[in-house]
Amino acid sequence: MNRQCSHRFSRFSTRNFPLPHTGILWLLFCWIYGTSAVKGEKSVARKWMEAGLQAVKVEGQGPTVHARNIFHATIAMYDAWAVYDQKAKPYLLGNKIGAFSCHFDPSFKIPDQPVDSLRNIAITYAAYRVLWFRFNLYGSKGRTIEGLDSLFAALGGVVSNRSTDYMSGSPIAMGNYIAACVIDYGMQDGSKEINNYEADHYFPSNPPLKPNHPGTRIRDQNRWQPLSLREYMDIKGGDMTLPEWVRLLIFPQDLFLTPEWGDVMPFALTAEDRKMMNRDEINFTVYMDPGSPPLIGTGDTMATKAYQWGFLLNIIWSSHLDPSDSVKIDISPGTLGNTLPLPENYEDYDKFYDLPEGGVKTTGRKLNPYTQKPYEPNIVLRADYTRVIAEYWVDAANTVTPPGHWITTMLDVSDHPLFEKRWRGKGPVLNDLEWDVKANFLMTSAMHDAAIAAWSIKGYYDYVRPITAIRWMAQKGQSSDKNLPNYHPDGLPLVKGRVELVTKKDPLAGENKEHVNKIKLYCWRGPDYIQDPDNDIAGVGWILAENWWPYQRFSFATPPFAGFISGHSTFSTAGAEVLTLITGDPYFPGGLSELTFKKDNFLKFERGPTRDITLQWATYRDAADETCLSRIWGGIHPPADDIPARVIGKAIGEKAFQKASKYFNGQVK
Repeated sequence: MNRQCSHRFSRFSTRNFPLPHTGILWLLFCWIYGTSAVKGEKSVARKWMEAGLQAVKVEGQGPTVHARNIFHATIAMYDAWAVYDQKAKPYLLGNKIGAFSCHFDPSFKIPDQPVDSLRNIAITYAAYRVLWFRFNLYGSKGRTIEGLDSLFAALGGVVSNRSTDYMSGSPIAMGNYIAACVIDYGMQDGSKEINNYEADHYFPSNPPLKPNHPGTRIRDQNRWQPLSLREYMDIKGGDMTLPEWVRLLIFPQDLFLTPEWGDVMPFALTAEDRKMMNRDEINFTVYMDPGSPPLIGTGDTMATKAYQWGFLLNIIWSSHLDPSDSVKIDISPGTLGNTLPLPENYEDYDKFYDLPEGGVKTTGRKLNPYTQKPYEPNIVLRADYTRVIAEYWVDAANTVTPPGHWITTMLDVSDHPLFEKRWRGKGPVLNDLEWDVKANFLMTSAMHDAAIAAWSIKGYYDYVRPITAIRWMAQKGQSSDKNLPNYHPDGLPLVKGRVELVTKKDPLAGENKEHVNKIKLYCWRGPDYIQDPDNDIAGVGWILAENWWPYQRFSFATPPFAGFISGHSTFSTAGAEVLTLITGDPYFPGGLSELTFKKDNFLKFERGPTRDITLQWATYRDAADETCLSRIWGGIHPPADDIPARVIGKAIGEKAFQKASKYFNGQVK
């Protein structure tokens, strides 16, 4: 043990720590202080962030709940850091947030010890108590709590020391007190945590859809429809030990993951961003309202066309998922990077999205600004690219969820050998603890607000998913030609080679020609064509439109909540904006980030990719834009869900940065 630590702690413990377990505290302090300066040692804030993300991965509660869980853990860590800082202001300590006040006496004793050592102890206790409390509530608490307990013990934590007497100067008591404030705050923040986040009023308009049965029975073609997958899971032999938010799909009742999440207290969203809206005699709190998505069957011709075009795009892009078509594309930043400005109106979407070939209009990036060399072409099979991004960005069960994906990206950037931890790319290099505390607090606050805004919109507009909309329109017929059979103005548009009528000689006509004049689609054929995901490829071919599936696991199919707006697009653009602002640079370190997926060793929905493929992004926004498109190729969202979410996500990232900066600079009033 280093002598400086031993000498300093002897004064610290005898003068300011009239608490039990003095010997353990002595070891705790010296262990933290003695190792904090070791080169390459992660900060305690980083360790607790990783522990929290691992708990999220094990215990699936869905993106909204976990965005809140991780944000609240970083509130605890930030306040435990800021309380020992001469400039920064804590978030909860001594402040009133909404109707909640956390009493705090700033005249507490501060021991004459290295300030980061005090912070390390306070952060460890604060983070542990908050994370333990939250994850102890869930079904997998044995697996999650064990990891938290292990880290706490490794950092010298004493579970039995629950003192909150921070006035004594004890950083342990400070950490415990901060955690108690965060936990109490969470009990009244509008999340309904005490009732397992269950909605008070929401109930779905439509009965559940059984995807393994043809078509859909639906009352309102513009509203979300739950899925019932239990029967198909039994047929396919799927794993029933799934996270709770995934099980909502299998056993739907009145379940929609957090449809009233707009009631949750945000970080940077303001009263000016908020509207109180009423639907079906239910009040909804909606943040950053984008207006209605396109509806069908209302008599509005333009809206009907936008609805039809958007879900038609899902169908046509589904035909891009077959590696046997041998279509190749360049996915380097020189081609795919630098997306053009977003369209403002639904009628302009066809100028932005490439309906027949996939993707959106981009100008590419001519030079890597760091090497001053062009980005080299990266030619791959389009089907490998579309399938890989659909699975890589899905972030569903047993992952860190979409918010966690962007937190993880931030951690990876922080570790990059070319990256310097200068806030906004300027000024002095921050030590690891300060960087991690601030970056974690800012990124998680943006993810939390993104969840609130996106799900407030989802809950109110309650918009239909592609699996329902496509099957419903197919049941109506074709909308292209009144002189052809099975015409209906609300049906699917015909597209030669992609959307056609079944003829009498068609292999899909049926033994008794019962399917003649129905709509057929040339698209990904669905999970019925996959018996062994490690060896089978469903491929693309003609199927009846009434049997269309998104490109997802058969045990998942579609998330258990409405589509509009896209959560992935909101989280991703918010995350990209935060990374751009805190690093002071839109580009990844070195101007390029890459991730390689090995041949036949990544895809879970089916076998693939057919050869090694490397995804590349020059900027954080390029990566976010790819995330947005992955959800369209995956059959989860139409373009109408995507564009408003990108706009909202960017604004949320900016708002979170501006507000967090005021806390960091001590400018909060």
